[in-house]
Amino acid sequence: MPGKADVVVVANRLPVDISVDAKGKLSWDRAPGGLVTALAPVMRARKGAWVGWSGKPDLDVDAFDADGMHLVPVELSATEVEDYYEGFSNGTLWPLYHDVIVNPEFHRAWWNAYDAVNRRFAEAAANAAAKGATVWVHDYQLQLVPALLRKLRPDVTIGWFNHIPFPPVEIFSQLPWRERVLDGLLGADLLGFQRSWDAENFLRSVRRLTSEKVRGSRVTVEARSKLPARETKVGVYPISIDTQSFQELAASEEVGKRALEIRAELGNPDVLLLGVDRLDYTKGIRHRLKIFGELLRDGLVKAPEVCMVQVASPSRERVEQYKTLRDEVEVTVGRINGDYSALGRAPVHYLHQTFPMEEMAALYRAADVMLVTSLRDGMNLVAKEFVAAQVDLDGVLVLSEFTGAADDLPQALVMNPHDIEGAKRVVMRAIEMPKAEKRRRMRALRRRVARDDVAAWADRFFDDLAAAKKEHRD
Repeated sequence: MPGKADVVVVANRLPVDISVDAKGKLSWDRAPGGLVTALAPVMRARKGAWVGWSGKPDLDVDAFDADGMHLVPVELSATEVEDYYEGFSNGTLWPLYHDVIVNPEFHRAWWNAYDAVNRRFAEAAANAAAKGATVWVHDYQLQLVPALLRKLRPDVTIGWFNHIPFPPVEIFSQLPWRERVLDGLLGADLLGFQRSWDAENFLRSVRRLTSEKVRGSRVTVEARSKLPARETKVGVYPISIDTQSFQELAASEEVGKRALEIRAELGNPDVLLLGVDRLDYTKGIRHRLKIFGELLRDGLVKAPEVCMVQVASPSRERVEQYKTLRDEVEVTVGRINGDYSALGRAPVHYLHQTFPMEEMAALYRAADVMLVTSLRDGMNLVAKEFVAAQVDLDGVLVLSEFTGAADDLPQALVMNPHDIEGAKRVVMRAIEMPKAEKRRRMRALRRRVARDDVAAWADRFFDDLAAAKKEHRD
């Protein structure tokens, strides 16, 4: 029997963190993360349903309303969290889709859990969706859901969006279950990617690994399992942030005051460099530290006149590669500080913590140069948050060319984090940039981020899904 929601979002996580006390009383807090930041305002406006995991294993919770949305929890056992999420999603797909920065692992038990969990998500979405509803599935954890959902509910219109890169066919082909993944994705009416490279990589994989016909940005999917032949459209939809809200937060008197306090606590340096990331091997944190360490070694900058704050929020701490990364980063920070600190004044301030948005906005405002050195990144919303926070127009954004944001923010200084010498030159250019050029570049970046905000991103995707629905009816 169809549900009541005309719009359903399906994502690995719910947009809230759920807690249940000893008496069985449920409470929730807004969850951190780019997807929640991006979609929560959109879903509240559309009064939709959100299907996702609670974030806690073996927590069985009925659907409930929170934060202006109808939330439909999907239960995962501890074993499924280990195999589907930590295993296949983050031990197989994540490194594979990020250019094999670390080696992916291929385990049949992980795949079986991924398949089973995707079926459960598809069933939950099918039960939540009203007749003829629009369902928007998100990210690499749920690549099988579109085809599974289409079999259950051929009446709904299905979109899927990939928040991370999609790899070249030569890398994607390593996946033993590559045809199943492609078949799962081709169950959607519209597939969205962050960059044109990602869309092209997907289309090349379809050409090379399936019998489906590709013409331009459309794939003709043959009839199967009592479903008629149809088309899947592939598009590019670079994601953004809730720009107005973040600008208002950054411009507040409290945040401005806190930004001055941060600089004072750091000894009022001439130049403050800032890095903000999840502690993940894709973010290029080690490369960033190497760049800064060599600038100090070469005498191009001096501590404490120039210092760096590196925020590295905890991430996937049970996964071995992440434990190793944390150890390597902390050893590197200690070495730089040991070599170049003045008494009581460290050149690198390393914070392995998660901060509220007010503190992040203050850090962005306090910084002179934002360093985004990702080795591979779908978009990187931190870059856009930094731009939105620059109400005084005096910050400089340095971006890795391997981020989606590099396509989206052309007035940033772009560098290759693997080219240490070249990256050092770019960072020095940012440090020495004349004030007039800073303001000109940042003014253009802020116009871009204000125009192409999260609402525009979602509206464009929903508009194209509506067009797909109309084509389906015609």
